[in-house]
Amino acid sequence: MGYKIIEAPVEAEIEVKRSRFIAAIGRAGTEELSRAFLDKVRKKHRDARHNCFAFRIGMGERILERFSDDGEPQGTAGKPMLDILRGNELTDVICVVTRYFGGTLLGTGGLVRAYSDALKEAIEAAELCELKNGLLFDIACPYELLSNVKYTAQKSGIYIASEEYAEQCRISFISEEQSFGSFEAGLERMSLGKLRADNVRRVLCYGNEAPKVYKEL
Repeated sequence: MGYKIIEAPVEAEIEVKRSRFIAAIGRAGTEELSRAFLDKVRKKHRDARHNCFAFRIGMGERILERFSDDGEPQGTAGKPMLDILRGNELTDVICVVTRYFGGTLLGTGGLVRAYSDALKEAIEAAELCELKNGLLFDIACPYELLSNVKYTAQKSGIYIASEEYAEQCRISFISEEQSFGSFEAGLERMSLGKLRADNVRRVLCYGNEAPKVYKEL
């Protein structure tokens, strides 16, 4: 798929010839959320000379990209920042680099390097998660088969997303697409055809040891 998200917001700061460059990156799945993140940074740094930004939202043909130099010379801040987001295959992400002017002009090349380096520092500090195609599905089973269902899931590399206990157990599982077939076959053998996955829906997931649902497709 070739897309990644950040696990949580991060900040990083560098200094270049007494100018401070503070990079903040956050996760935002809509343009409204990106603008809200930008507004929050602007309020925090309302006395700064520039708050330059770039964001990428969505995937494939529906990807939305925007950037701004916020008063810096054209092409020295927003576009280089967007190129870095692209190079790191990031999506649903907003980055804002705030500059506190230190009194020394950096020139166009110096500005490109400074804004780029600040964002690279923030990305280096962030945890990046690859998005993968997955499945979310439910299984209702009697209590006497619960341990066998969980064991079959574990053998297939499938994880529990949630559990409900009433007259029967109802467990939601999350699986990468390639693991679902072997689990389904194992479930049928174990239960002699009595159990099957239901409410199967396609999702994007992230995380390796215990995948999490990012969004339903």
